[in-house]
Amino acid sequence: MTGATQTRSEARPPLAGSPLGRTIATTATDIWNDSCAVDELEYAVSYGAVGATANPTIVADVWKADPGHWKGRVRALAAERAEATEADLAWAIVEEMSLRAAPLLLPAFEASGGRQGRLSMQTDPTLFRSFDRMLAQGEHFASLAPNIIVKFPATAVGVRVMEEATYRGVNVNATVSFSVAQAVAAGEAVERGLRRREAEGLRVDDMGPVITVMMGRLEDWLRVQTERDGIVADPSALPWSGVAVFKRTVAEFQARGLRARPLGAAIRHHLHWSELIGGDVVITLPAVWQRRFNASSVEVRPRMDEPVDPAIVAELRDHFPDFIRALEPDALRPEEFDSFGPSARTLRAFVGSYHELLHQVMDALVPNPDAKPAT
Repeated sequence: MTGATQTRSEARPPLAGSPLGRTIATTATDIWNDSCAVDELEYAVSYGAVGATANPTIVADVWKADPGHWKGRVRALAAERAEATEADLAWAIVEEMSLRAAPLLLPAFEASGGRQGRLSMQTDPTLFRSFDRMLAQGEHFASLAPNIIVKFPATAVGVRVMEEATYRGVNVNATVSFSVAQAVAAGEAVERGLRRREAEGLRVDDMGPVITVMMGRLEDWLRVQTERDGIVADPSALPWSGVAVFKRTVAEFQARGLRARPLGAAIRHHLHWSELIGGDVVITLPAVWQRRFNASSVEVRPRMDEPVDPAIVAELRDHFPDFIRALEPDALRPEEFDSFGPSARTLRAFVGSYHELLHQVMDALVPNPDAKPAT
C-alpha cells in the first residue's frame, strides 16, 4: 500500500545520466508524464517515469496535435454508433486516447504490484456537483484497463465521491486541489475508503491513490490577485507559494498517517521539481519541462525535508490572505472548496476545454459550410 517507500520498478531502468533519471533512480520520488500523448509518454518512460495523467485541457491539446487523425476517428465512431451524441463521441475519443497510452505503463504496473504504472483519466468537469454521476463515470473508467487511476475534483461533492470510489476499488487521483485543507480532506476520504475495504477483507495492497496539489495554479492565482488588487509584495516570494503548500501537505499526511501519496502538479519552474526531490511523492511533468530539466544543471539532491525560508512564508502571509487559506489545514471548509479562487478558475478552465473538445467533435461530424475549402 502507498505511504511507505515504494519499491522501484525495474521494468524499465531510468536513464541515470539525466537529472530526472537521477531523481528517479536515487530517491523515493516518482515522475509521471503530464499528458496521455503517446510520443511524450514514451520519452518519459525511457528514463523511468511510472505514471501519466491527463485533464480536459491536455485531451484538447492531444487532439490539436493530430486533428486529422482524431477527426477521422470521430467519423468512424459515428458510423458505428448511429445514435451517439456529440458528448458520447467525445468521451469515446477520451477513452481511446487513454487506452493507447495505458499499455506503455503496464511494465511498471506489473513490477510494482499495482502501486505504480497508472494512467489517469479525469471525470467530466461539469459533474463536479453530482455525486452519483461522477461516481458512475469513475467506476466506468476504472473498468477500462487494469492500470487506470481516476481523477475526481477536490470539490465538496468530489471529496465525498473519493471515499465511496476507493471503497469500491477505484484508484483515486484527487485533482482541482490547491490547498492543504483540500488535500487533507481528499486524503482522509481515501483513507476512510481504504479502511472500509480492509474491514471487509478486501485488498488494498495493490492500490495506488494519489492526492494532487496544483502548485503552479495556486501561484497563478496569487499573481492574478497581485495585478487585480494592486498588491506590492516581494516578487521572489511568489514562486515558493505552491512549494510551501506542498511541503505542508506532505507533513500533514505523515502526521495523520494517510496512505495516499501527495502529487505535485502544474509545473511553472524548477522549484516545482527540485524542491520536491527526495520525498515519497509524485511529480507530474509536461514534456516541455521534462526536456528543460533534463538539459539543466540543477543539482539533483534531496530537498523535500528542507523548509521554505520562514521570511518568504511570512512575506506571502502578510500580503496574500488566500495563501494563508491554502497553507493552513483548517483555513478552508469543504463547502468553500468550490469557490476558492484557484479552484473556481481551474473548474472554469476545465469546463471550457471540455466544451472545446465538444466543438472539435461537432466540427468533425458537421464541417462548417462557410469555411474556405482547403487547397
